Amino acid sequence: MSIHNLKPINKRLLLAWLLGIPLSYFTVGYLENFYRSSLEIFLLTLPIHAWAGFFAYYLLGKILHALRSNRTDAILSAVLYVALLLFVPAVYGMAKPFTNLFDAGVFHLPAGQWPFFSAALVLAFPLTLWLFLLARQRKWKEARFFKFVDENLDGLLIAFLFFAVYLIFASIFNRPSYDADDIFFDADGNLYRWRFATEKYRDYYWRPAHPFILIIIRPLVGILALLFKGDALFAAFTLNALTGALCVFLVWYFVGNSAGNPFYARLIAALFGASSTQLAFGSIIESYIYLSAVALVFLVLLLKDKPLYMQVIAGLVAFGITISNVGQTFIAHFFVKRNLRQIIVYGLIVGVLVVPLSLLNNFIYPNSQPYFWDVSTLEGEGHNQFPPTLQRAEYLTRVITLHSFVAPEPLVIRDGWPFPKVWMFRASIKKDPMQLANYETLLGDGLALAWIGLLALGGALFLKNIFKQDNGYFLAFIFTVLFYFALHLQYGKDVFLYAANWTYAILLFLALAWRELAEKRWFQILLLVFVLFLLVNNPQMYRTMMEISAPSVRFPVWR
Repeated sequence: MSIHNLKPINKRLLLAWLLGIPLSYFTVGYLENFYRSSLEIFLLTLPIHAWAGFFAYYLLGKILHALRSNRTDAILSAVLYVALLLFVPAVYGMAKPFTNLFDAGVFHLPAGQWPFFSAALVLAFPLTLWLFLLARQRKWKEARFFKFVDENLDGLLIAFLFFAVYLIFASIFNRPSYDADDIFFDADGNLYRWRFATEKYRDYYWRPAHPFILIIIRPLVGILALLFKGDALFAAFTLNALTGALCVFLVWYFVGNSAGNPFYARLIAALFGASSTQLAFGSIIESYIYLSAVALVFLVLLLKDKPLYMQVIAGLVAFGITISNVGQTFIAHFFVKRNLRQIIVYGLIVGVLVVPLSLLNNFIYPNSQPYFWDVSTLEGEGHNQFPPTLQRAEYLTRVITLHSFVAPEPLVIRDGWPFPKVWMFRASIKKDPMQLANYETLLGDGLALAWIGLLALGGALFLKNIFKQDNGYFLAFIFTVLFYFALHLQYGKDVFLYAANWTYAILLFLALAWRELAEKRWFQILLLVFVLFLLVNNPQMYRTMMEISAPSVRFPVWR
């Protein structure tokens, strides 16, 4: 390549080099918690910023191409991406005043490391240029990895931005100082932090409902901990945030392959990522975000008509994390495939393998939990069971349809527990009245009403086209929601805890129902405005969680 041809490339590369600095800074700042020497910082920054600059160069090219091909779509997409980009520092700024909860230093480089970071940035520029020239010479665009990135760029970007948000709050709500369960939405945050990230892996509630969760999640934490020099706690909450981001990506992927409109898929993915369910359980270590991810993986496997053995693996993972969640896979398989023989084979294989996997789990982690076939241990679940009543059905419906998407002002429960509780719903416990969170702001009320309208629109469009379309996925989503409605009509103190089991199903149902409007500009703008306001409203849930719990939390030593 001649020098003349390099001049325009160098100008864009210089801009890309500058644009990549924030990404490199916060990435290296996060890794500095484990790689603290000046030499390590220098050696980390060189490849990280070279790749950041290379990616920014590629991204600038995609933006220019989008502006040339469809300017209106590009402008609307820019509004969405700018909003998501600003969302990250906005929630960071929300957390920063809570100094006993949020250690901002986790994401920053100490001042003493800046010279070494800066020197590496300068040297990364020629390395970025070399990567660019190498990519051209070797036609990296034809490589499988680069094809994957190019084809799935939108989903990856949106998922990454939500990962950053989930990670900020995962670093807060999973601190060892939160040394009790049931603080947030009745989640067993302390238990699962112990089980996934410490040697104390025993389920101290001694429940059989999660038969081989440890051999699924703990190895993933261990692999990630290798990057963090053995720090399993950082690995656990990073894995939780990554899984939340994976759910966002899978929703984008499903909608993109079902509706065919790229901007529409971006909007649905952003709506899902900003939902109160994702914000809560993408951040709090529990089992439910993993169940949502497995359910979405199973749907994608069906969508792409992947082999049965891959569906079996997903089904086994769902069963191993929580027994009841294998029901989602049977529902989806039954309505989408409509192949009785295949579903019988699927069920038999899963049924045969769950026993040895449970034995393997308890062999690797002795005395970690009872076997799922030990029905005597189910008696301990009695405190979570409640009589089905009309009021509970009404409140459960509101949690499923509204609170799972548009965050209300949560309940604050002070019952003598070590921490005040922040819940969405409280069952009638010890003859106390049932309670439900409410919308207490004009924005919350407006978004709730708008969401009801969008739900009604989706229902009407589904009924309008019911005889003109393949209803397999629609029925799978309807029966998934009904399955969990029936289950939690009698089970659960705060039913919002289980929202990850149905939020994806409701949104994907709506995404398919709205599909005939996906190309309509007015509908795209309506969804965009809704998402923008959701990004303002839903993080207030985080603020309440921090305000209520901060007085009870000690500042732990992380470094």
